[in-house]
Amino acid sequence: MNRYRSEARSAHYRVSGRETEKHRKAGRRQKRKDKAVFYSVSFIIICLLVFICGFTCVDKYRSRQERTVERTGVKAFEESGAGKKTGTMQNGQADASAWNLRLVNASHPIPASYPIDITLLKNGQSVDSRIYRDLQDMMDAARNQGLSPLICSSYRTADKQKSLYEAKVSTCMGQGISRKEAEKQAAEWVAPPGTSEHELGLAVDIVAQSYQLLDKGQEETSEQKWLMKHCSEYGFILRYPTDKSEITGIGYEPWHYRYVGKEAAEEIMRRGICLEEYVQM
Repeated sequence: MNRYRSEARSAHYRVSGRETEKHRKAGRRQKRKDKAVFYSVSFIIICLLVFICGFTCVDKYRSRQERTVERTGVKAFEESGAGKKTGTMQNGQADASAWNLRLVNASHPIPASYPIDITLLKNGQSVDSRIYRDLQDMMDAARNQGLSPLICSSYRTADKQKSLYEAKVSTCMGQGISRKEAEKQAAEWVAPPGTSEHELGLAVDIVAQSYQLLDKGQEETSEQKWLMKHCSEYGFILRYPTDKSEITGIGYEPWHYRYVGKEAAEEIMRRGICLEEYVQM
């Protein structure tokens, strides 16, 4: 009987030993799996962190580069005194040398070294920093009236203006006319580079969000009706009125607003004249 019990006990120990070893092996395999999962997850997290950090650094670098580009010429701008002189009338005559009254057209191109200080808007557009507050106030006032004005174009570099102008010339040439004639037609709607107010940062194209076509229908929107009535309160004028094309050289644009300062804007809009006529007063 004792011998039987001894053999049974030995058999039990052998089975238990095998099961224990089996459990140990299973435990080791599970640990290896856990380590593999841990390392994989850690690797993925590290890659994500590297990607996020890299993206953030690139974004900051781009922002810094944009600010650098926007601030190009700021020192020259301050030293030149161009930012200090704001005027309307001197001795009964319009002060055409004031920055806010600078005339830019085919006969008055922008100086190649003209300094400009740009401020970015929330939608990616940008304007001369000196008009930012008045522009923002005008847009806020319109929105407070339940309107939805949208700035679709503002400051442009010379390269951007050239691109737009050449595209318009190509479109005109597609009608079967010569390049010379195409350039003449294109200039009625898109100013050649160096002759656009957009390059000053003082002009903005504003449309209704519900109607974003740049055509005569823009004048029928509630946004344009409000802007045409109130823009002068914020220093802006409708730059290219329908009856002044022969003087401005630009077709009617019921979306193009130019900053000239509040006093000049009130006078221009009240008298129904254009900037060319005002600076000759």
